[in-house]
Amino acid sequence: MECTLGQIVSQRKLSKSLLKHGNTAGKSSITVIAEELSGNDDYVELAFNARKLDDKDFFSKSDPFLEIFRMNDDATQQLVHRTEVVMNNLSPAWKSFKVSVNSLCSGDPDRRLKCIVWDWDSNGKHDFIGEFTSTFKEMRGAMEGKQIQWECINPKYKVKKKNYKNSGIVILNQCKIHKMHSFLDYIMGGCQIQFTVAIDFTASNGDPRNSCSLHYIHPYQPNEYLKALVAVGEICQDYDSDKMFPAFGFGARIPPEYTIYDKMFPAFGFGARIPPEYTVSHDFAINFNEDNPECAGQIDNGSEHHAPVLPPPEEETLAMLLTHHALGIQGVVEAYQSCLPKLQLYGPTNIAPIIQKVAKSASEETNTKEASQYFILLILTDGVITDMADTREAIVHASHLPMSVIIVGVGNADFSDMQMLDGDDGILRSPKGEPVLRDIVQFVPFRNFKHASPAALAKSVLAEVPNQVVDYYNGKGIKPKCSSEVYESSRTLAP
Repeated sequence: MECTLGQIVSQRKLSKSLLKHGNTAGKSSITVIAEELSGNDDYVELAFNARKLDDKDFFSKSDPFLEIFRMNDDATQQLVHRTEVVMNNLSPAWKSFKVSVNSLCSGDPDRRLKCIVWDWDSNGKHDFIGEFTSTFKEMRGAMEGKQIQWECINPKYKVKKKNYKNSGIVILNQCKIHKMHSFLDYIMGGCQIQFTVAIDFTASNGDPRNSCSLHYIHPYQPNEYLKALVAVGEICQDYDSDKMFPAFGFGARIPPEYTIYDKMFPAFGFGARIPPEYTVSHDFAINFNEDNPECAGQIDNGSEHHAPVLPPPEEETLAMLLTHHALGIQGVVEAYQSCLPKLQLYGPTNIAPIIQKVAKSASEETNTKEASQYFILLILTDGVITDMADTREAIVHASHLPMSVIIVGVGNADFSDMQMLDGDDGILRSPKGEPVLRDIVQFVPFRNFKHASPAALAKSVLAEVPNQVVDYYNGKGIKPKCSSEVYESSRTLAP
């Protein structure tokens, strides 16, 4: 039995017949159940105060703040949190704060934590008031409204002064452990990934009949568009139960007689002229069915229809790229290859229309108030976009929706503008100055992975998607199905 990890986690429980030499081994079957080991991604909310701290100032009271350090295995210490300064107060109440369990104790509730209280000075030479040590396990005692307190000790005073007791008392008033929902929580809770493809059919790609064209269909070796499409699509389809991908194009034209498939993914084109009128379109269905742009594949592993022609040595064929798991993405590949001869590549390179099209579907999902569908738009393009202002506006709007945009640049064009859309080097803003609510764009130039495996490309392209999914639903306060917002007080972390 063969399957992908994505298939297992998206179904939670996967059962398949056992195979022997490609045939079923009697009535034998195997069942794989997925369960995420959680805990370190959760966060803890702590609230400290103190009383009767030592006064370190001559003309006023101390200005105390608290620092918490995690003690590492190599005897070093790592600052976890520094509170705000409470001015002129020997009994401060610091604001509550949140920190991940992993940052606080590396998932080990018995790891030692050092807490230091300082008197703030404007020159940066803060005066030491005292310290104490604890563990996250001890701090958890403050759950359910209890208080935990420690004596704040100055070791020098303890040695020098016989009657020294402490330099004050630090109290933990609150300890709440919150569940930080993960990408797998949402996927295993039934959230479906709705994957849409948009392909650049502008003239800058070159005539598909010419071997120098980025759209040239080589008899043995897939072009960059196909490599990127298959690498990303094979991953995404595992999180989509119906395997239906809408596929669109931009910058081309379409014939009305084109037939559609069955087991589907929407795929779109842009930038070409479409027959019979040959008007430029920036969001046409590449299966030429605007009412149902989803493309179907009929891969039957081992069938004669899909037996590849033997390639020259060291050549990577499309059949090699398309594994027997690639049911849905095969339909997009077939629609892409079939539509190319019917299109007139044109331009310009406008991607705002296709972003707006997918955003319209994503906006309808917001009415459900559930984590049921998240939309991923994969745009494959060869050049600099010509509608940058509209694209920025569309992305800012889409950042409020359950949607991510992945752009893969094929060829050797200057993609510096695409890096700006990515937002990693700064906050993307609309022409009116409105910032994105969250970063939803990932840009990857294919040339960086030209000689790498499809898995390496897919990993880079999809690297930010899990966090984007979590950020959207957490920001909306939408929980995965069958999950609780806060840990039960009886729940403990694995030691």
